[in-house]
Amino acid sequence: MTEAKKSKPSWMQTLRAITRPKVAIMLALGFSSGLPFMLVGNTLGFWLRESGITLATIGFLSWVGLAYSLKFLWAPLIDKANAPVIGKWLGRRRGWMLASQVVIGASLLGMSIIQPSGGLWLFTGLAALAAFASATQDIVVDAWRIEVSDASEDMALLSSAYQLGYRASLLLTDALILIIAASVGWSVSYSVMGALMAVGIVATLLAVEPGRNITSHETKTVWNFQGIFDAVAGPFIAFFKQHGNKALLILAAVSLYRLSDFMMGPMANPFYADIGITKETVGAVRGSIGLIASVVGVAAGGLAAVRFGFITTLLVGAVIGPASNLGFSLLALVGPNDGVFTAAMVIDNFASGFAGTALVGYMSSLTTFGYTATQYALLSSFYALLGKVLKGFSGVMVQTFAEGRTLMEGYALFFLSTALIGIPALLLCIILVRSNRVPIGDKIAVK
Repeated sequence: MTEAKKSKPSWMQTLRAITRPKVAIMLALGFSSGLPFMLVGNTLGFWLRESGITLATIGFLSWVGLAYSLKFLWAPLIDKANAPVIGKWLGRRRGWMLASQVVIGASLLGMSIIQPSGGLWLFTGLAALAAFASATQDIVVDAWRIEVSDASEDMALLSSAYQLGYRASLLLTDALILIIAASVGWSVSYSVMGALMAVGIVATLLAVEPGRNITSHETKTVWNFQGIFDAVAGPFIAFFKQHGNKALLILAAVSLYRLSDFMMGPMANPFYADIGITKETVGAVRGSIGLIASVVGVAAGGLAAVRFGFITTLLVGAVIGPASNLGFSLLALVGPNDGVFTAAMVIDNFASGFAGTALVGYMSSLTTFGYTATQYALLSSFYALLGKVLKGFSGVMVQTFAEGRTLMEGYALFFLSTALIGIPALLLCIILVRSNRVPIGDKIAVK
């Protein structure tokens, strides 16, 4: 019997699987992975805007996040070598996890001390270091998640747990931190976030080193020309051999899938500051009904992937993800209306949670054991690289659209343009579905 014809798990079996210990650990590691992301990205933009930094500069400074898109450059090292000193103690995956988590926490604490007023370039350098360490953490956490998965359904559940933890930390660092900052300032807020990296450290110490990352590919790393070639080129050669003619189609679809969100990201918080929505309001909405919408979106994406397959879920996410940006265009035209803001936030959080889970699950299903970290880093780098480069011009786009118009009209046109950017990704997903009823790497039949 083929994989496609195997009976699917019942909803009760799916819900029982959530109680597995490794799912709880994955939840905590997802939280740790998501914690630095906004702190060196969109939330940082809010702090910079309140410090008097221009929109164009904020857009360009978002390029510190390029570390997330270039991580495939050092992923082969993560796949083949242990972390210094602690790698022999904790193992390859957990050793790199702990090392990166310590650097992230220290960098965030450094940012809280320096602050933008203490030297913008030094402050930005610490943000870049945090982003680099965060990208390294993502490489190894993604590898751990894939390697401890026992089946495609298990991978879908772990991907959902990862997204749930990740989204929870995004809401903390993009919502609750605004309430904290309004009360005690940005410096204390970033200190608290740095301390919260302890969640990831505890999860790393409790996690079990996966046995499947020691395969025939990496039982012993030989640091000669052949060994180095296998470490660097082997994962990419294996990927193209496995997926054949569809490899380029997969990479193209992945690279455009979340482009709308990336383009919108750096301008969201400056938009709230400019339109007159207070930090307290933004934080309260994001941390309450926004949190509920995000959790529901992540859960819906994970359960849909288990029941209907990754590619079907991916296609739905390609529609609702970009379309959710239209709510912010409406808000820009209406003005600081709490009802419209809340509705836009709910729709956006649900769509982002659903689409993010769909993409993570699909990319995870495409990797080969032995090259897990590097191949997933390749996919996640393609997913983010174009967006991370283009989002640096987001502030310039808003200012350009606002020429001859009001600033809010410029924002409205900008958010509309980010929604339209999602059309190519949708078309590529449709082609991917039609190319094969059971897509490569997808072990769950497409319906």
